[in-house]
Amino acid sequence: MDIEKFLEEKATLIDKVIEKYIPRKFSKDSAVFRLNPPNYAYNLDALNKAVAEPIWEFLDRGGKRWRPALFLLICEALGKKSEDFVDFAIIPEVVHNGTLMVDDIEDASELRRGKPCTYKIYGLDIAINAGNSMYYLPLMPLIEKKAKMPPQKLCKVYEIYVQEMISLSLGQAMDIAWHRGLANADEIDEKGYLQMCAYKTGTLARMAAKIAAVLADANEELVEKLGFFAESIGIAFQIQDDILDLTSGEFAKKKGGRGQDITEGKRSLIVIHTLKVANNKDRNRLIEILNMHTSNQKLVEEAISIMEKYDSINYAKNLAKEMVKNSWKKVEKLLPASDAKEKLNAFAKFLIERKL
Repeated sequence: MDIEKFLEEKATLIDKVIEKYIPRKFSKDSAVFRLNPPNYAYNLDALNKAVAEPIWEFLDRGGKRWRPALFLLICEALGKKSEDFVDFAIIPEVVHNGTLMVDDIEDASELRRGKPCTYKIYGLDIAINAGNSMYYLPLMPLIEKKAKMPPQKLCKVYEIYVQEMISLSLGQAMDIAWHRGLANADEIDEKGYLQMCAYKTGTLARMAAKIAAVLADANEELVEKLGFFAESIGIAFQIQDDILDLTSGEFAKKKGGRGQDITEGKRSLIVIHTLKVANNKDRNRLIEILNMHTSNQKLVEEAISIMEKYDSINYAKNLAKEMVKNSWKKVEKLLPASDAKEKLNAFAKFLIERKL
């Protein structure tokens, strides 16, 4: 299976569905007004400039759209037609992009996907509001299709959404606290880091998988195990992001340069492993550079060389692969043999071995 081609095809499809609910230009016929009509006025110009335009400027930058692709693959692996559920696949994807928009403000980032961050273009107020609106706008398919869905199933989907949004906030809180040097950041162990990732990066993958499984009538055990499998992919995806930040010129260029995570003072798994195994001199020097939040490339390269000295990049890479492999074993025996099942396994491997 050509995963890159598969992702490209699904990305085009997903963007069309997003447009159905969040149009590039609001009109009186837009879904949001059909499902939530105004009492007094539409104020289309204001909404286009402050919601539609910044959201689509951001979405048009690209992104892999792998969470909705995972959603659709799970529906297929459970014997359903993915096209019957595609409207719901936009939920984790739009939320994800909203979190990125807000993350960039929290991290005072300069670039996202090779362009100035949304708040740099439109201002803090519009970026915060547009990012927050992306947490709720993709729920419109649930409102639109509620009459065709058993109440118990609808309730379960909303419950998953709320649980995962809470987890997302907890994960972001941990990440912010640690890279700002709060809460004993230099004493974080591997389990603490993995929990942060499970909340922050794993949660939207888990949301995608669990909602897909509920909609596709999976039993409770399978819903949970597919959720854990997706969470593992999300964590591994984050670890690969952290590896690429230090090793890939093209990936780093899109983020604003190699070692942006060091400038942010981020305590990645690579950093945590180095701090655990390094001698005191190297450990203290790495902490010192991370706490500087420096953009000086010479210092960034020094920090990277310390991590390379202790083979921490390979350590992180191997741990990510092992996590996904072990979580797949738990799911594999519960899914019927099918082409979609094989695609799902290949898809997970691709995400953790990608170069961009």
